[in-house]
Amino acid sequence: MNTSTIEIRVRYNECDPMGVAHHATYPIWFEMGRTEHLRSQGRLYGDIENEGLFFVVVDLHVQYKKSVKYDDVLSLATVVEDCTPARLRHSYVLTKENEVIARASTTLACVDSKGVVHRFPESLVR
Repeated sequence: MNTSTIEIRVRYNECDPMGVAHHATYPIWFEMGRTEHLRSQGRLYGDIENEGLFFVVVDLHVQYKKSVKYDDVLSLATVVEDCTPARLRHSYVLTKENEVIARASTTLACVDSKGVVHRFPESLVR
């Protein structure tokens, strides 16, 4: 499985008044990981949208292990676990200095602009 890794610095607006990253920010980071993973494979999400297809999250699971704070530098590893004509599943490991902060997975479906389900593009299905 091909893994891509990005660096994330926790921004002020992602934190609560105590400076701790809010739990709702993590899915945004996972989306950043998916987007960059696709880019590392030579595809751009914008090009797929221009083809009239959109990827929607149909399942999200997050296991929070430790909190992170404003200005912490994190590493997010993203892996495509499975891609069939019907679904695309990613897993994520978020770390700070090699300590696991969170583990997560998402399952995506492919739809058109009207929300009608389609098969994933052949170039993504392996």
